Amino acid sequence: MADVRLQQLAKSYGNNQVLRQIDLHIQDGEFMVFVGPSGCGKSTLLRMIAGLEEIDEGDLMIGGMRVNDTPPAQRGLAMVFQSYALYPHMTVFENMAFSLSLSKMPKAEISDAVHKAAAALQITHLLDRKPRDLSGGQRQRVAIGRAIVRQPQLFLFDEPLSNLDASLRVQMRIELSKMHRELQSTMIYVTHDQVEAMTLGQRIAVFNGGVIEQVGTPLALYEHPANLFVAGFLGSPKMNFLSASAMTASAQGLIVQLTDGSLLQVLVDAGDIQIGDKLTIGIRAEHLCLSDARETEQNQLNVNVNFVEHLGDTYIVYANFPGAENLLAAKFPATHQSLLAGQQLCLKVEAKHCYAFTKAGAALSRLTSTLASEV
Repeated sequence: MADVRLQQLAKSYGNNQVLRQIDLHIQDGEFMVFVGPSGCGKSTLLRMIAGLEEIDEGDLMIGGMRVNDTPPAQRGLAMVFQSYALYPHMTVFENMAFSLSLSKMPKAEISDAVHKAAAALQITHLLDRKPRDLSGGQRQRVAIGRAIVRQPQLFLFDEPLSNLDASLRVQMRIELSKMHRELQSTMIYVTHDQVEAMTLGQRIAVFNGGVIEQVGTPLALYEHPANLFVAGFLGSPKMNFLSASAMTASAQGLIVQLTDGSLLQVLVDAGDIQIGDKLTIGIRAEHLCLSDARETEQNQLNVNVNFVEHLGDTYIVYANFPGAENLLAAKFPATHQSLLAGQQLCLKVEAKHCYAFTKAGAALSRLTSTLASEV
């Protein structure tokens, strides 16, 4: 196993700089996920770690050693790609054993390594088959097994589940988590799927436009996003954003006015916020609840239902709110009353569940639970 240090890494293609001064320490045995939209640089960074892309600037350290100029085969890592890249003329056993055979490992040891990996991935019964006889999920497990048998100090995964159907992706996420617990290896996993990132990663690095916006545990990023981008990227449905103006600012937080004239109390550190400053208020769908309309009460939103999405145990209401660029989403348990398009609703949100972002997009720090309870 090995830790990985990225120190001021940068990469450009001509005049297009795709990565800018990336600093990140991935600890020994950690499951780190790189997540972000297409084109943000996460896969390029993974290929730089693997040695498949040259490093323009900065240092890459694996296990305490600088490996910028070390050939991929000598970096002690294994990579699993989005495409399975299996040899079609070989059996599953031969595919998994191929790299070990090239290293002149004794046949008995090769057989033992392959069977152990196959048992862990539940593909022992497939060892005599050819790739054409396998399903997509089985082929992906073979590709992962081919990486496991090499016993690398570092595993790299480049969107390995994106070609699988939804139910199989869930199954494979469980198997990957189990594999990490058993092998205790350092793993770096690239995905654009925030659900994969939240369920797999011990820590997540959120990429955007060639930079890392924020690094942290899934829960820390979800509850304390550093800016508008992270807040909007993590969560399904995405966080609701509403334009607002600061009405009062004090040690007890903010009172803001929304575009329809309604008032919200927001428990954040007002800092240098001045009266009249433009802000963006963030509210997650699960924090909105139905309320009886009272014109004088704060933290209420009057909306008009546009569409209802039924998900079995829950349903999501998408509603129009005056001045909002996008539909506002609210998530309710299936036991709630049935709602219909065109219906008028009054929604309520607690002050402690409101986020506030400056005009530049930076998040204002939320007040501690102790202070919030005193307000």
